[in-house]
Amino acid sequence: MARTKRTTVKSTVEAESASAQSIPPSALQNGAVEVSTRSSETQASPKRVPKSTKRNTKRDNAPSAQSDSTFATPRTEAVTSSVQLSVSTPAIVSDPSELQEHPTTSTVAQDHLMPWREQIREALAKQRKLRIVGGASKTWYGRSASSIDTDGSERGGVVEVDDFHTRAYAGVMEYEPSELYIKAKAGTLLSEVNVLLDQHQQMLAFEPPLFGPSATIGGMLACGISGPRRAYTAAIKDHVLGITLLNGRAEVLRFGAKVIKNVAGFDVPRLCVGSLGKLGAVMEVTLKVVPKPQVECSLVFAMSEHDAMLALHRWAQECLPISASCYYAGRLSIRLSGLVEVIEQTHHKLGGLRIDNDAQFWQSVREQEHFFFAAEPAMPLWRLSLPSSAPAPEFRCKSLIEWGGAQRWLWTMENAEVVRSFARQMRGHATMFRNVPTGELAFSDVSAAQRVLEERIRMVFDPAGVFDLGRNDRSNHR
Repeated sequence: MARTKRTTVKSTVEAESASAQSIPPSALQNGAVEVSTRSSETQASPKRVPKSTKRNTKRDNAPSAQSDSTFATPRTEAVTSSVQLSVSTPAIVSDPSELQEHPTTSTVAQDHLMPWREQIREALAKQRKLRIVGGASKTWYGRSASSIDTDGSERGGVVEVDDFHTRAYAGVMEYEPSELYIKAKAGTLLSEVNVLLDQHQQMLAFEPPLFGPSATIGGMLACGISGPRRAYTAAIKDHVLGITLLNGRAEVLRFGAKVIKNVAGFDVPRLCVGSLGKLGAVMEVTLKVVPKPQVECSLVFAMSEHDAMLALHRWAQECLPISASCYYAGRLSIRLSGLVEVIEQTHHKLGGLRIDNDAQFWQSVREQEHFFFAAEPAMPLWRLSLPSSAPAPEFRCKSLIEWGGAQRWLWTMENAEVVRSFARQMRGHATMFRNVPTGELAFSDVSAAQRVLEERIRMVFDPAGVFDLGRNDRSNHR
């Protein structure tokens, strides 16, 4: 009996292997592929994953040097050179009539899908680029000031760029407060989503900034920028359950689901967060939501930067209801969120000046309306993502520190390489967030191995580079 069982298992593995080898070439041409970094040896002999290699969620959600953006910033871990393509099974929609499975929005979806696909095909035929435009609230992100006109449109360039508008495709498709998820179209205003969630005492845990009243859900996902709560409740990518994507082949791809579950294959919804539209235009997004805390207040302390970092690092080791932190000019502010009893106990333990109804201060930090963010003449605003225990830089700068020390905003006249070198030494990275000088890179350059990996991923979704505007390319900053 034991011999028969082993034979059956072996036959099943051989059958699956043969099935994988018999995949027709057309499957690799319609975009239904994913990128796998597994070696051929691992694929040939599947093994049980040891418990020690499982992801540590608590560790991953802690403040760290890793950015929310996938394409914009480098990663410190090594990237294997053995990159392979394996077949996945995203839902591909070639016929607009197939969108009838969403009866509440099928008519609107078809009205927008046909001109969108036609515009992509025209761009492919004429070798033009498409710039995805939602609310145009973050057109400055990743570009030098000289490459943007006053209305936010692209200026100059060797290849002509057309606007690909998604703002009209707006509206909440599904919202189940009891199931803690919301599904919205890409052009839906982020402010409207916040109002809807607030009516049911819920919120987006990562507290995304708007940077203007016209900010949309699609732009939020593409830029991947989280707010003050990010270090304590995880980033945007950790709350995206599913997306519908229109890629550079004019195909509609669906990934993810309404609930969190274990699935095989590459996590495309996470991959799209912070990709700046390189993989295609996001049409629909499903997000996880969380209940709002019962009460919030701020505690304010007067201390030096060194003492503030030590205090934040010490408090991070304890189970405290801290949901945000900000240090600037000798003043450390922390936000407490939770039950009334817990907040009272924490205030009694930590001390400090308690300020209730301090939402306006944290909004000013999130939306960069705090007077620290007032533009400095001829200076770029730097965003440094570092380990929370990293020391202060030795060069002269004015700084504001968030995320328990893991996110640091700097105004400095120092050379860009000096700032980036300091970030690398601290095992982090630096980004020119605003006021990027002409000829400079907004994002830190990536390694050759990661550049190859990113290019192969892009080739799967957008082989002609229709949506790739090269925001981290010096030649694009004119």
